[in-house]
Amino acid sequence: EGKSKSKVCANVFCGAGRECAVTEKGEPSCLCIEQCKPHKRSVCGSNGKTYRNHCELHRDACLTGLKVQVYHDGHCEEKKTDKAVAASPIVCYLANRNELRSRVIQWLQHEVVPDGWFAKGSNFSNILLKYFKDYDNGDSQLDSTEFLKFLQHNETAINITSYADEENNRLLRSLCVDALIELSDENTDWKLSFDEFLNCFKPGFNPPERKCALEDETYEDGAETQVECNRCVCACGNWVCTAVTCEGTDKVPAVEKTEGADQEMTEEEWTRRVAELNKHQVSLAP
Repeated sequence: EGKSKSKVCANVFCGAGRECAVTEKGEPSCLCIEQCKPHKRSVCGSNGKTYRNHCELHRDACLTGLKVQVYHDGHCEEKKTDKAVAASPIVCYLANRNELRSRVIQWLQHEVVPDGWFAKGSNFSNILLKYFKDYDNGDSQLDSTEFLKFLQHNETAINITSYADEENNRLLRSLCVDALIELSDENTDWKLSFDEFLNCFKPGFNPPERKCALEDETYEDGAETQVECNRCVCACGNWVCTAVTCEGTDKVPAVEKTEGADQEMTEEEWTRRVAELNKHQVSLAP
């Protein structure tokens, strides 16, 4: 006989950023909070990132597995230093990608209609096929723009609010779309056929946890490293780096001075430098 959540979780304390949930065995389990309340009371985290409220800060710390504390109320102030150091780039972590995927699966499962006595219902594949046809431009594939339009069909499902700035949240959603496409894009053309689209959202599929590699070392999702004045973050198996000069302007970083005249790294050279970081991707089976 199933026990109610209120009874099972009555004496369970999960800590900031977590909430009590009931397992299939009827036992209490502390999980990262699924969704924070939307009230806005911005706080600055110890990681230099501004959050919509305290709950979002603690939830992000739980999802990324990083220690983040409240530094002060309000937005974070930009630090002025003699030598500019880039802030962390906005990235889609494995936890963000998996959360978005889980929300979409839940939304689709709510639309499943079992067969009746006189009418045929709609199974999971039928529903996905309908959406695929609705947003496909006729080439039998979904690119990132079409995929995002599909997700925007249900704003609640994609309401990821990790950042206080809505523009950053929109960017995060776009990055997570790319991460979902990469997850099941078998021929690496950055487009999904219907079979690839179906595989992406199979409820029983456990996405692999990819790690980043650098100089014979492997790094967990969320790990950071410094390249000149730029910060690189491991996200979904790829190194994602900011691109600023050491003077702090939004350009590709300058190369150290040589005996000749000043030299500056071209955009192509910087792209190649980041590609070097991503040469060896490590995939862990679930």
